[in-house]
Amino acid sequence: MGNYFTDNDDILFLFEHADLPSASVVMENGFHSSKTIDFAPENAADAMDNYFRILKMLGELAADVIAPTAEATDRIGNRLNPDGSVTYAPGIADALDRLGRADLMGFTLPYEYGGLNCPQLLYVMAIDIVSRADASLAVFFGLQGIADTIERFASKTLKERYLPDLASGRTTAAMVLTEPDAGSDLQSIRLRAYQSENKEWFVHGVKRFITNGCGDVLLVLARSEPGTMDGRGLSLFVVDRSDKVKVRRLDDKLGIHGSPTCELFFDHAPAKLVGKRRRGLTPYVTNLLNKTRVAIAAQSLGIGEAAYRAAREFAHTRGGFGDTIEKIPAVRELLVDMSVDLQAARALTYLAGLHLDYDSAIFRRAVPVERDAAGQKKIAAMLSAMGKYYASEMSVRVANKALAVLGGSGYMRDYPVERHVRDSRITTIYEGTTQIQIVTAYRPVLAGVAKSVIGELTDRDWMGDEAELVDNLREGVGLLDRAADYINGRRDQSYSDLHSRRIVDMACVLIVGALFCRYAEFNDAKMTVAKRWLDTKLPELHLSCDAICSGNRSVLDRFDVLAGRVSHGD
Repeated sequence: MGNYFTDNDDILFLFEHADLPSASVVMENGFHSSKTIDFAPENAADAMDNYFRILKMLGELAADVIAPTAEATDRIGNRLNPDGSVTYAPGIADALDRLGRADLMGFTLPYEYGGLNCPQLLYVMAIDIVSRADASLAVFFGLQGIADTIERFASKTLKERYLPDLASGRTTAAMVLTEPDAGSDLQSIRLRAYQSENKEWFVHGVKRFITNGCGDVLLVLARSEPGTMDGRGLSLFVVDRSDKVKVRRLDDKLGIHGSPTCELFFDHAPAKLVGKRRRGLTPYVTNLLNKTRVAIAAQSLGIGEAAYRAAREFAHTRGGFGDTIEKIPAVRELLVDMSVDLQAARALTYLAGLHLDYDSAIFRRAVPVERDAAGQKKIAAMLSAMGKYYASEMSVRVANKALAVLGGSGYMRDYPVERHVRDSRITTIYEGTTQIQIVTAYRPVLAGVAKSVIGELTDRDWMGDEAELVDNLREGVGLLDRAADYINGRRDQSYSDLHSRRIVDMACVLIVGALFCRYAEFNDAKMTVAKRWLDTKLPELHLSCDAICSGNRSVLDRFDVLAGRVSHGD
């Protein structure tokens, strides 16, 4: 029997060292739940033992049940039936049933609704494991943030109606945001929500690119305030699947073929208001997006892990030029870059998951958390966007490098790498494109939020080799300061936007570097990774800082010359 948890040294390391015990204190309300719930953990050690058993069970399911059907799922896909229902690929249907029976579909929901009451950080680890087995299934598994949103903002009546079935896996859900004329710009949403004379809500209009839009429970963002044109006129609703919700088509996609992407028509469908009117986008969907972004980051990790392992095994066994190809220096460098890139993305994503737990603790007022609420919200939002940005782009890089290692074999469907290449691409698009994540993250970086995170990770006395690493890291922080000061001093929004990616890249490199410095204390392997990271990234930081501080506006001022003219078909 395989196990995608216990065979992954990096996840096992972070399980021990990513501050999961602190997250357990948050979720268990200081372990007061054990006084009223028999199976609730009594302390952090008890919680960690429980978390290990959960991930071990999930790791076995991923390796022995989910992964063997992934290729067939990719080829079979989903089917839209004449009655408007959707039939999942057999592997997806079976896996969802097994996950439900194993009580793994209510990961972060409270015990009272049948959930496991696990930290967001543990859930991120779980999505990482499932995504390695099948990225399509991970989409369903990663939609549990919808239930969290209902639990956090909806009335007790709605919680009691929907959460037990979502936690048990008896029902599936969808987040229904995107429209034909409103993609990443959610303030432009036009789907109409209105009340009848007896104050019942209905929604009418079209949504598209809806992941699992055929689900039983639809969380719908709609315009409830006539005459408004921005986010202040939007409210959030729960809509049940019915004959008033039509799946008009299933999109034919490049990848994640096992995940149905639907165009929906709401024909005056009955709806139930979640929370208060006019708060649909902020804070409700904004909070949901923080969690779904980290979920997509975790999905990216799993795809990257699967691609890297395929390349590593191929290079180790494939003969060429008198030896195995892993002995070729260029191939070795590819594999090293893939491995370090993957570890960097995992460290950053898990940190984002941990800060979502801190944010949750402040919201619930469950246990005392020595953090400013507004400051913590900014950190959680920034890290969620950074994690999604860095991990999704990592999955594309690693999948493409894996294909390069396999060469012609990787281009063929005989190997899974071509599927990983296709599946990876969507992670940079849905739940906000890479560009949207950069826009979300770069203002907090300019305001010093990233520097505060780095300081929190490194504010202590360091000894030996770790001290040298931190000195190098602090050199990089100085470059970040210089670049941020230059941008802030120019007061030129277009120039700031031009270099937003560079400044976010610098912050990501330094936060990961700070994490690697901490991890280097625990074993020689992490010390080697930390040195490799800083040795290769510090020169890049200098280049980015120089570009930002150059004042060069040619991309903006000479765009037509540099980009060339539009041909208009002549």
